[in-house]
Amino acid sequence: MPYDADDYLARHFQASGIDLRSKVDELTSLIAPANSPNIELYREMLITVIRMGQADRNRWDAKIMLQTLREMEHAFCVLEQFKRRRKVTVFGSARTPVDHPIYQLGRELGAQLARHDLMVVTGAGGGIMAAAHEGAGLDNSLGFNITLPFEQSANATVSGSSHLLSFHFFFLRKLFFVKEADALVLCPGGFGTLDEAIEVLTLIQTGKSPLVPVVLLDQPGGSFWSEALQFIERQLKDSGYILASDLNLMTLVYSADDAVTQITRFYSNYNSSRWLNRQFIIRLNHSLNAQALTAIRSTFADICKADDFQLQDKAKDGQDTPELAHLPRLTFSFNGRNHGRLRELLDFINLRENWLSA
Repeated sequence: MPYDADDYLARHFQASGIDLRSKVDELTSLIAPANSPNIELYREMLITVIRMGQADRNRWDAKIMLQTLREMEHAFCVLEQFKRRRKVTVFGSARTPVDHPIYQLGRELGAQLARHDLMVVTGAGGGIMAAAHEGAGLDNSLGFNITLPFEQSANATVSGSSHLLSFHFFFLRKLFFVKEADALVLCPGGFGTLDEAIEVLTLIQTGKSPLVPVVLLDQPGGSFWSEALQFIERQLKDSGYILASDLNLMTLVYSADDAVTQITRFYSNYNSSRWLNRQFIIRLNHSLNAQALTAIRSTFADICKADDFQLQDKAKDGQDTPELAHLPRLTFSFNGRNHGRLRELLDFINLRENWLSA
């Protein structure tokens, strides 16, 4: 959403006698292609920096803004080369020893993901992060490192490579962990792992992040995640702090095979989604048959604000990016609240018997 400036900047223009707006427009036209759909966004970014300079805030505020802009621009640049590949973010303890069964499971997970042409994103450290990258190999690995005075040197797989990004701020690193993820796998870990798990679930539950598979992976017989789920169900669900359907946002598995199956099954027919003019659009790899559409209208009416589930063969002219415009799609007025039920809907459209081409 573009920033709507108040009259603060205008007052400064008048007082200084300099028409800064025209200079911003001139600079924007020089740095961006004339047909760029982002012209207005770049213009607002420049105005934001100008406002910062006008206020002449303290040096710490200015450094935070500068570091944030630099890190984000650099990350966008590096990740551009991998934008056509689906990625799986793997979380887990940096302190997991090499001879631990979970380490071996992490290595197997990385190998399995690579075999399905899925890139493995981790924090680039040791433990589970190193294991997943070892299994995947450099070509299928991305590391988002954090600069810390201890523990967090990059692992051997990604160290010194163009597949490694280093972040000064945790919040930016966490942003890219989620932004780049087509799925997330969480292995047992400490505060950091639990923090990522709860934050990811919160973002998906509130619609601030796209719905993706969240897989909790433990060793056979392990109780790390099962006990965590017992707490969530007993204390959160039973107390009414979350919806019962919110438990659908995560799945517990005990093998790398099952983890990868959860991810590949999720994308078997579901491609991606977006909002457009208050309509929620689910892009499909295969259209749905008439029986499936009838069942959706009946079974999932509770998450639709109006009785308007509709199938389209493709996007209307100019309403989607060219590489996705040809895909069939299911559109409806999603209530924007119950993402656990939305996950149930995606599971339904991924059933092969519901596909038109099945």
